[in-house]
Amino acid sequence: MSDGSSARAFGLWSAVFLGIGSMVGAGIFIVIGEAGAIAGNLVWLSFVLGGLVALFSGYSLAKLALRYPSRGGIIEYLVQGYGEGVFSGAAGILFYLAGLIAIAAVAKSFGEYLGVLTHMRTHFWVNTFAVGVVALFTLINLLGAALVARSENAIVVIKLSVLVLFTGAALYTVDPALLGTAKMPPMMDMLYAIGLTFFAYQGFSVITNTVEDMNDPQRNMLRSMILAILLVAALYILTSVAVLGNLPLPQVIHARDYALAEAAKPIFGTLGFKVMAVTALIATASAINASLYATTQISYTLAKEGNLPKIYQYNIFRSSEGLVVSALLILPMILFMNLGQITTVAALVVLIVQGVVHLGHLLKIHETAARRWAIVTAVLLSFGVAILTLAYTRHKMPDVPYYLLGAFALAFFAEVILRFVNGRIVRKQILLEKDKMLREIEETVRQKFMQAKKLGKTEIKKEG
Repeated sequence: MSDGSSARAFGLWSAVFLGIGSMVGAGIFIVIGEAGAIAGNLVWLSFVLGGLVALFSGYSLAKLALRYPSRGGIIEYLVQGYGEGVFSGAAGILFYLAGLIAIAAVAKSFGEYLGVLTHMRTHFWVNTFAVGVVALFTLINLLGAALVARSENAIVVIKLSVLVLFTGAALYTVDPALLGTAKMPPMMDMLYAIGLTFFAYQGFSVITNTVEDMNDPQRNMLRSMILAILLVAALYILTSVAVLGNLPLPQVIHARDYALAEAAKPIFGTLGFKVMAVTALIATASAINASLYATTQISYTLAKEGNLPKIYQYNIFRSSEGLVVSALLILPMILFMNLGQITTVAALVVLIVQGVVHLGHLLKIHETAARRWAIVTAVLLSFGVAILTLAYTRHKMPDVPYYLLGAFALAFFAEVILRFVNGRIVRKQILLEKDKMLREIEETVRQKFMQAKKLGKTEIKKEG
């Protein structure tokens, strides 16, 4: 917090719009087809329940943000809940990997939409487009993309306008027969899709990053979180009704990777298809740019160094290593996984990490003054939906559990190497008085040990 004016930069509605802009990004363009192919005309109910999970998760994160206002976000909450040990460090790296998996999913979606728009939707070209857009925005971020960063508000307006216009028009042409009970899939399929629909809400946690710059955060933090999620839920539910009410399920399954564009065709014709596809390209491209910046600037630095510098600047000298490492890790996900697999793995990792955060919140609930039943519900919903999603993948995507285990193993081994080889510890950014005292004692002991070590070396040299 640099000055008094910046401390009042966010009021209630500015925080709400920030959350909406972050949530209504690439997720809905990816998820609507993938989830619709599973839940059929009940996908709207999957979005209702996914929104419910987001509401309880948002409540937990908002309470943590008010008690521990740090740019470290979820990584900070992990360290506060579980201490500065291997577990919280590995979970922090897993959160960083979750960000990379999400970028890979968005890039793959970009490739699918560009492929169908250019009539070059082959495996080779979809992957080429996806790798190309990641490479492009890695280069742009390395050079410092002030223009791209300033264009984010305009992009939010474009994608919201197109979605609202499409949904409003499509609701008038809904075929009731497509939404009737005769076309209804098994209820379990609707439950299996909740993990994917929850992924479409990802972005609500960005509201917690405004806590230091928010006007009256004690009053506005939780209210803005709930309002943003409810408004986005309403848009998603109506959009899902519009899509499944205009496209027969076989057509949704066939066009699952670009279902929103396909749903625009019966109403607006080929022009509508192209406009929605271009909007998807803009939304996915902007999401890649913003996510690369956030992931490499905050998550990578905190996971690797254990601390955040006081000031971040958007330029090559601050983030080149994180950008290059992140881009290299994203590429194999794009090349060796399809869109459904990447999206499912991303949803699972986010659900598990947030479940762990909420579980840690229970250990600190006396400090956050949160309602225990709400945090317990957030824990149960996060892990419960993750279990349902895994149950679905066991039959439909048998490789997904192995990818998930691979992410866990990579996070653990990376933590072990960083901690025991490099001596890195992920530190708490927000210290209570008792933590400050312990940190001072620890630093004093460390300095005395180093002095004694140097003195011992000096004595040995003299004797020599």
